[in-house]
Amino acid sequence: MITVLLFAQLQETIGKEQLIVEESNITVNELKRKLMATYNLTQLDHVMTAVNEEYALPTDMLSSGDIVAFIPPVSGG
Repeated sequence: MITVLLFAQLQETIGKEQLIVEESNITVNELKRKLMATYNLTQLDHVMTAVNEEYALPTDMLSSGDIVAFIPPVSGG
């Protein structure tokens, strides 16, 4: 089981702050593709990803118990 934390427009699109994914041993990129297909989250192509509070690469493997955060770009001035 992987916990996925969502922020900003991702949270607004789904209407939830987090999701539970009943998979493990998949890559960050595979998780993104799964969520894009299931929830139509096209914004996932443009987010930073953190796994267990450390930035992650698309090829990093996820395990049961991991916490994945998708962090959309922030602009300001």
